[in-house]
Amino acid sequence: MENKQIAITEFGGPEVLALQTTAVPKPKAGEVLVKVAFAGVNPIDVKTRAGLGWAASQNKDNLPWVPGYDISGQVVELGDGASRFGCGDKVAGFIGFPLQGGGYSQYVCVSEQELSLVPDSVMLEAAAALPLGGQTAVQALDKSQLKEGEKVLILAGAGGVGHLAIQIAVAAKAEVYTTCSEVNLDYMATLGAHAINYQFAPVSQRLDGIDVLIDLVGGDAALDALKCLNDNARVITVPTISAEMICEKAKLLGFEASGMLVDPNPEQLDTMLYMVSVGLLKTEVFATYPLEQAAQAHQQIETGHTRGKVLLDMQ
Repeated sequence: MENKQIAITEFGGPEVLALQTTAVPKPKAGEVLVKVAFAGVNPIDVKTRAGLGWAASQNKDNLPWVPGYDISGQVVELGDGASRFGCGDKVAGFIGFPLQGGGYSQYVCVSEQELSLVPDSVMLEAAAALPLGGQTAVQALDKSQLKEGEKVLILAGAGGVGHLAIQIAVAAKAEVYTTCSEVNLDYMATLGAHAINYQFAPVSQRLDGIDVLIDLVGGDAALDALKCLNDNARVITVPTISAEMICEKAKLLGFEASGMLVDPNPEQLDTMLYMVSVGLLKTEVFATYPLEQAAQAHQQIETGHTRGKVLLDMQ
């Protein structure tokens, strides 16, 4: 058996992604071998491939390097002492974060502690759309200490993190506002958010009195959104490249502000998989590409106009 993978051969554009074939790995003690069905493609993968950020700087001497932190699939072999799952179990996980990666593989060995069991009623596509994006959404909202009845503004609500953050904030009984392009206005309304078309006017001209800002965009859009906030507002900014600038500006204006780095948490994933299984949370998959088309998947993320998640079909 061979193991096809997509690797970053050097830092650069999508064309640096190459198909490589290796042996199927053997699980070590406490690990399981997962036959990957779907791998999530995240903005951090695109950033790392371009040579930006911590995972890139730490792996620059390790190229070719296999990216990917979101997987869903099936357990096909158990390492010594691995007992949480049986062969044939459907699993998903937020794996190898941030330095190991490895998700863009047909087979990957994972510590059983990093995985969650996927309920029978949840499709493997939906399960692969949840780990990194869903946990980013949950942790950003937790960190903001959003309370019932508060007004929250989530920038880029239609994206992979945003569409989940909106639903979680709605479930927490907050009043949810979001920015999106015209094409996604109706979609945002179906998720329960008041949507503002950022193509029509800056959000600062349309909104005020916001208690919590969840910034999934960074840069100028985030600076503009600071003008919408209440006196004692809290700001959580996710994109690392502009986090320092946004936090400094927010603090100058008197707001509490912090950046965040998502932390893999299988219990949170268990909860989100349960929410999907009972219909409390819906995942949106924009497109699924065969693994050989990983470069096209990266190009789609780089457009900045992806509704929901992009997946690679690893089968």
